[in-house]
Amino acid sequence: MHWLVPGDGPRIRLPVRRWHGPPEPATAAVVARCAGPTLDVGCGPGRLALALARAGHTAVGVDISPYAVRLTRARGVVAIHRDVFAALPGEGRWAHVLLVDGNIGIGGDPQRLLRRCRELIGAGGTVLVELEPPGPGLWRGHARLTSRSPAGDVRRSKAFRWARLDTVAVHDTARAVGLAVRDVFAVGRRWFGELVPERS
Repeated sequence: MHWLVPGDGPRIRLPVRRWHGPPEPATAAVVARCAGPTLDVGCGPGRLALALARAGHTAVGVDISPYAVRLTRARGVVAIHRDVFAALPGEGRWAHVLLVDGNIGIGGDPQRLLRRCRELIGAGGTVLVELEPPGPGLWRGHARLTSRSPAGDVRRSKAFRWARLDTVAVHDTARAVGLAVRDVFAVGRRWFGELVPERS
């Protein structure tokens, strides 16, 4: 079992089995909003990139974990080992950038991350981001990953910066970096936002 443990709150169970499994209904709802080349930021084992490729889209996964990149490539999908804040192929030309499975937390600063995604998409592009349900707003702080093996051994990672963003706070956060929230939608118990560049 695996958890994300914020420094000032209760631990959050991570759906690792889901991430390693086949694309699920929420994935289909995200893929349905894509109509061109898509960058999957923090792609993990690649199930979303796989769903995009099966739908006929050009899809590239990006992850800082070499293991995640290997898993994505093993599914037959293109993936690169890179930090999203480093130089990436096709900057300014992607039709869509995805931040799913809590990846709005990357770097611990949603505003900085969304600004970077704004740089990656073209003029008519979108950023699709998974959000927290209404309530917690914007949280930024430090967290650790904790796992327990079947034998009961517990492992804890070093602390790293992380963030969470809900369906209400996303509006101000997006506006601050030149994005507008075109839509907020729910699939089951999961929430997503579709962000587009603001008109000048």
